Amino acid sequence: MIRYFQETSVLVLFSVLIFGCNGQVNRESSDKEVLKQPNIIYIMSDDHAKNAISIYGSRLAEIAPTPNIDRIAKEGVLMNNVFVTNSICTPSRAAILTGQYSQLNGVYTLKDDFDNSTNHLGKLMQKAGYSTAVVGKWHLHTEPTGFDYYNVLPGQGLYNNPKLKEIGKPWKYHNKGGEVYKGYVTDVITDESIKWLDNRDKSKPFFLMSHHKAPHGLWEFAKRHEHLFNDEKIPEPNSLYENGKHGPLKGERYGSSISDRNPRRNMLHQVTREGWPTGIIDTLGMTKREKIHSAYQKYVKDYLRTVAAIDENVGRILDYLDDNDLAENTIVIYTSDQGQLLGEHDYFDKRWMYEESLSMPMVIRYPAMINPKQENNDMVLNIDFAPTLLEFAGAEVPSKMQGRSFKSNLLGSTPTDWRTSMYYRYWMHMAHHYIPGHYGIRTKDYKLIFFYGLPLNQNGALNEITEPYWEFYDLKNDSKEMNNLYADEKYQPIIKELKSELLIKKQELKDTDESYPELMELRKKFWN
Repeated sequence: MIRYFQETSVLVLFSVLIFGCNGQVNRESSDKEVLKQPNIIYIMSDDHAKNAISIYGSRLAEIAPTPNIDRIAKEGVLMNNVFVTNSICTPSRAAILTGQYSQLNGVYTLKDDFDNSTNHLGKLMQKAGYSTAVVGKWHLHTEPTGFDYYNVLPGQGLYNNPKLKEIGKPWKYHNKGGEVYKGYVTDVITDESIKWLDNRDKSKPFFLMSHHKAPHGLWEFAKRHEHLFNDEKIPEPNSLYENGKHGPLKGERYGSSISDRNPRRNMLHQVTREGWPTGIIDTLGMTKREKIHSAYQKYVKDYLRTVAAIDENVGRILDYLDDNDLAENTIVIYTSDQGQLLGEHDYFDKRWMYEESLSMPMVIRYPAMINPKQENNDMVLNIDFAPTLLEFAGAEVPSKMQGRSFKSNLLGSTPTDWRTSMYYRYWMHMAHHYIPGHYGIRTKDYKLIFFYGLPLNQNGALNEITEPYWEFYDLKNDSKEMNNLYADEKYQPIIKELKSELLIKKQELKDTDESYPELMELRKKFWN
């Protein structure tokens, strides 16, 4: 989309021919100048579900509005089909920086260290002439490189009076050290982000990654939000009382006779165990359904209270841009490092290839080039973020990046060869919440998942084998993934096609299973 001064048709034609979709006239300069490189603020939270952002219109939209995040979408683009390639914090962050899947960037699990010598987004933005900074959650173990300034949480960080590790201070341990900053972590990260914006080198465009800890569990909300939702009943997902329709199908043909799920995957386990920071619930004398209901209400209220502070602080950033006449030429992105299950299928957390975990929220505003009130339904992956920002910055995208810029998509021109399917893989087998290793393919209409159930010597994966199984969903007719139709004869031709496409994608993305003989042996038995 090109905006230009309405002066003469000759000028309009000149602008289009010379600059195309990659440039435009600067409204604040002469009519012959091309718009300077945009500033970029990339705001990312941790585990923020699309269902907890009101612009997406979920069951939570009316009871827990997010007006400031919504404002970005209303003044820009609402992205409806953004997906993570490995739904867990450290691998997703590595994918975002490198534009590569885990199998190329080397960060498969939470235990892997990011290779900070690699030529990632921060370094490339520096090379493109940007002043760069990252503030808040880093979670990549090694010291940040490619940033003129950093001030980051050690490890997960604390919700109250957090410590931050500032550039120039000893790094040594990624999850230790730092100086105490008084206050609530979401407020502190925004304070420090704004402080850097005030003190930056104003002769350069800026690239700021402002990364929030919230709403990562275990939830601790700001004191000002402790009574939020006290008198409310949070709407429940239809699948909350589903009672185990996910997981292995019965019968040896599908690899398992197990149908029950591990209880540690649900919210009831979370909010009744000792150590839940806002107090545990008492379920004595309740029926199973009453227990699930009570756990859901407690869990989601605590979660949404942390989201409230996120939205407030997004508003502070937007106000700062307005107050300093920076809004017009600044790209503002709000996203999360992955999705989050909030009681759907009576699950919590992420990791799964189910929609609530796989799907990332993303809203983007750039007044100088992007028209307001747009929606985009193209299939975008987290490995696409780096190429997109580099293209906006006028920088070259390295050939080693597996992602692809979606700048033209944002400007209203989706390439005819844009992807129609995506590959996902979760490597950290059975760690923490007992979710087996799996990979799969998602198209617009279907999803096929292979739970192979092997640790494959990955850091942090449990050294045990679980029985393999398949899941298949018809997303056209079952968008909430309530019915695993892998055994349905009607879908066998489609499943066969998806299996073939899955293998092609694995080959293209350099994630073939030949390196894992035990997995290849398993495929011989369970692929057909």
